[in-house]
Amino acid sequence: MGILKEDNQRDRRYKLLCVLLLGLSISFVSCTKPVFYEQYQTVDTQWDKNREVFFTFDIADNAASYNISLNIRNNNLYPYQNLWLFCAQEQPDGVTLRDTVECMLADDFGKWLGAGISLHHLNIPLHNQYKFPMQGPYTISIRQGMRDNTIVGIEQIGVRIEKNL
Repeated sequence: MGILKEDNQRDRRYKLLCVLLLGLSISFVSCTKPVFYEQYQTVDTQWDKNREVFFTFDIADNAASYNISLNIRNNNLYPYQNLWLFCAQEQPDGVTLRDTVECMLADDFGKWLGAGISLHHLNIPLHNQYKFPMQGPYTISIRQGMRDNTIVGIEQIGVRIEKNL
């Protein structure tokens, strides 16, 4: 009789644990926004001021809002705390919107921000709740805007677009 009671309690604990793990898994998955677009472009060993990287994507739902961010992957050879970028967004009608973005890659003490040890990954939010004005293909172009004609240490530049539900 005592063994049967212990087995029932163990079964209940096991079922409760399974239900809790399932609930936690669902809550983690439901909190993430769906990635609409994410792409990286590898930068040359020395990123020349005139070299642009391009990201092209198609917007079918311009009634929805999107979160747009830049992803930067740099190594320990990057000599500066910040990175200036010239960003342009070409819309389907040919109109180009331009912006200059300063990305802080390290704190005041030289500690790299973001994740990583020898390759550091940092996500820089550009626009939250952004609504594209029309449907069609968009191209985002990015080039470095530092005073040096070439810079080292930037390995990849990426664009991430999440669709808000």
